[in-house]
Amino acid sequence: MLRSLYSGISGLRAHQTMLDVTGNNIANVNTTGFKASATQFQDTLSQMTQAAAAGQDGAAGSNPAQIGLGVRVAGISTNFGQGSAQSTGRGSDMMISGDGFFITGKGAQNFYTRAGAFEPDSEGRLVSPDGGILQGWTAANGVLNTGGPLGNIVLSPNTTSPATATTRTSLEGNLPSDAAVGTVVERQVKVFNADGAARTLNLTFSSTGAGWDVAGADANGATGTSAMTFQNGALTSGGTMAVGGITVDLAAVTGYAGMSTLTVGTRNGSEAGKLESYTLAADGSLVGSFSNGSREVLARVALARFANPGGLEKAGGSSYVATGNSGAAQVGTPGQAGMGTLATGSLEMSNVDLSQEFTNLIVAQRGFQANARIITTSDEVLQELSNLKR
Repeated sequence: MLRSLYSGISGLRAHQTMLDVTGNNIANVNTTGFKASATQFQDTLSQMTQAAAAGQDGAAGSNPAQIGLGVRVAGISTNFGQGSAQSTGRGSDMMISGDGFFITGKGAQNFYTRAGAFEPDSEGRLVSPDGGILQGWTAANGVLNTGGPLGNIVLSPNTTSPATATTRTSLEGNLPSDAAVGTVVERQVKVFNADGAARTLNLTFSSTGAGWDVAGADANGATGTSAMTFQNGALTSGGTMAVGGITVDLAAVTGYAGMSTLTVGTRNGSEAGKLESYTLAADGSLVGSFSNGSREVLARVALARFANPGGLEKAGGSSYVATGNSGAAQVGTPGQAGMGTLATGSLEMSNVDLSQEFTNLIVAQRGFQANARIITTSDEVLQELSNLKR
């Protein structure tokens, strides 16, 4: 049989594969995190009709004469170029700017993906649309250990910020130096016990003519006193006072004439708070905002990178699994070299270039037609051969 007949068949198969790959790229033009693929061809074995010969005295050498036996698909490569960003406004949507991959877990197996559309489930875990659970490190008792093993990121709506006792407060503003002796200025500061119970710290300032005496008392019965003196409006003594374990900082108080502007400044300590919302930082930290005004890191997203991303195997659901040729996953945090950074409220779109894909369709179609013509032409030659004897 004619060799060209089988060469044409191999060309049909190869260009059909190219059509399949191109069609899949176009079908996924709007798939979050999708990476386009490209088909690579190579020729197959060639039949030797004349071997090469070295030159001899008085005779030139000759080149080999070979007839190719067709084409085959050498490989299908994945383009891991960055896709464009699509803003969604959803706090749980994440986009990697760089070369890293999100890590998701299904049972005991880890998968890797660029699709960052995650949503909390009933247990507060961030999950992908195909059920993969986002991996990272979740804080335990306010402590985040990024050196520990990976685990499911859990953002429970029942997370609380513990209460902290008030140990320090401050006042600022002005006490009038020209106030009549015996003038009283009172201020109340809301402070907290270690269990979050609130109490009031009463501060009474009494003018002595030479300065101001301060008396403090809280609801637990603790008391404290201090004597404040000023020179040219600046505090010279009595800058602190202790009341029941709380240090009252008065260093910012001034003593100029004609103004009474004493106010409560900063204060530490708080009651227990419940989680109200969370935001994503560029380093992958999920920072929770609590009802008591505190902000705490709840978890941190882990990313993975590979020595050869092209060696990853597609596992469906816009996910990949590691193979022997991709190398083992190198786990780190966003912002580390090669990992990329994270952006919240956005998703990475497909990197499919429609103009290129439609061009590839034309090329594949014409290649298929040309190889089909090889087969019909070979068939006509065989028909002529059969017609030699009638």
